Amino acid sequence: MSDKRQHIIKISAALMHSKGYENTKLSDILQAAEIGKGNFYHYFESKQELGLAVLDYIFSYWKYALLENILSADKDPEVKFNEMLAWVVNQQKRNQSKCGCVFGNLAVEMSEHDETFRRKVESVFDQWTDKLARVFAEMIGPAAGNDQQIFKFAQSIVAMLEGGILLMKSKQDIAVLENVIELARTSVRHFIQQYKQ
Repeated sequence: MSDKRQHIIKISAALMHSKGYENTKLSDILQAAEIGKGNFYHYFESKQELGLAVLDYIFSYWKYALLENILSADKDPEVKFNEMLAWVVNQQKRNQSKCGCVFGNLAVEMSEHDETFRRKVESVFDQWTDKLARVFAEMIGPAAGNDQQIFKFAQSIVAMLEGGILLMKSKQDIAVLENVIELARTSVRHFIQQYKQ
């Protein structure tokens, strides 16, 4: 990938995370990237193509940082779960509780209107859920097996965190997300205890 194309994607990622996809106009991108319209269309056929490239760009970082470096690490599963929660909070603190989750934002904004965006965002949440389900299975131990109940519970925790991020963004108060994090910890403890019984 050319440096210029990567630069446009990186600039656009910051804009779309803050303003949303629809509210980020081509003129905003051209101004922030300091390029002309002809230069833009040299690298991208459309704003949609750029938006999908932005999703891939953000996911490549997110996949490494969360799915591989934390949830797939060779560590105690409870440590991995707690590191995931800390990572989620730190991501939001870094953005001063204002921007929310870029994938959650795009799911709300685009899923009804663009099937390609919807499928990409769905894949992000599916991969997160799958990795988290494996962590919960490790917590449970040999009794876990290949149980759909564990996957459904992992999905509910992802939904809980995304909902917490959305409420935090609405209030611009990290304490909202931190409260949801504590509830997630309690929910996981109860689920693991009940499953083992």
